[in-house]
Amino acid sequence: MLTHVVTYAPEEPVHDAAIEDINKEAFGPGRFTRAAYRIREGGAHDRALSFVALNGEHVVGSVRLTPIQIGATSALLLGPLAVRPAWKNQGIGAALMRASMEEARVAGHHLVILVGDESYYAPFGFRQISGHQIEMPAPVDPARFLACELKPRSLENVQGRVRHAAASQD
Repeated sequence: MLTHVVTYAPEEPVHDAAIEDINKEAFGPGRFTRAAYRIREGGAHDRALSFVALNGEHVVGSVRLTPIQIGATSALLLGPLAVRPAWKNQGIGAALMRASMEEARVAGHHLVILVGDESYYAPFGFRQISGHQIEMPAPVDPARFLACELKPRSLENVQGRVRHAAASQD
């Protein structure tokens, strides 16, 4: 029987299968067509900035940060963030967010983007990217295209197409 004790740790390769199961459960097969997924196909996420929520050895949630380029600007793409349904509404997603964002800040990153609900992500410093010349590889709802400046004014003058940092420029 599982207890409700949750610990948080940097993601490791041993967590990959469980994370895939959680993402499948949370987002279904449609996740592969989303703009953010297209970016993630370009290369690996950064395990040092990605975290899991554990109940014993069972992964109950995860968040990943992926290195990207927006034109000539280095940044991070947050997501997916997912928590198993039985573990939702316990603050696990928020704790994962705080851990990954703080680790990104400590590592010297300046900008994080994502596609998600502003009402959920605003407490972590995310706001809409309206008025910027940033292009995702597939259409996204502008109201859900969000950024968090880990260093003030990091979004100023950022423009271009978003791609994985390991992908060649178009």
